[in-house]
Amino acid sequence: MNEWKENGIIRIADDVVAVIASIATVETEGIACMSSGIAEGLAKRVSGKQIQKGVHVQIDQHKAAIDIRIIVKFGTKIDHVCRAVQQNVKEAVENMTGLDVSTVNIRVEGVELNKGKALEPSLSM
Repeated sequence: MNEWKENGIIRIADDVVAVIASIATVETEGIACMSSGIAEGLAKRVSGKQIQKGVHVQIDQHKAAIDIRIIVKFGTKIDHVCRAVQQNVKEAVENMTGLDVSTVNIRVEGVELNKGKALEPSLSM
C-alpha cells in the first residue's frame, strides 16, 4: 500500500499485513496452528525470501485480499472457527493498517488430534 499524506508517502509491506493476519488467526479459539503448504516451503527455499507461514496477502490500492491456511483442533465446529478467523483477521488488519480487507479466504488443511499431532489428508491415492 502506498498512500500520499501531507508529509510524505506511507507504505505498508505485504509481510506486515501477513504478520497481523497470522497473529489474529492463532489467537482465535479452535485454531491449532497455521499450515504451510509444499509450494510455500519450496518458494522460500528457491527465493530465499521470508514468507509468513500459512498466509498470503495481495494488496491492490487500498484493498487487501488475504488467504490463510490453518489446522483446527479436533472437536471444534470448523465453519464457526473459520468465520471467527475471517472476522478477527478483517478487524485486526483494518484497525491496524487502515486498509479495506476485501476477502479473507480460509483453507482448512488438517485437524489436530492430540497436542502437536495433526491429521492431514494424504496426497497419494
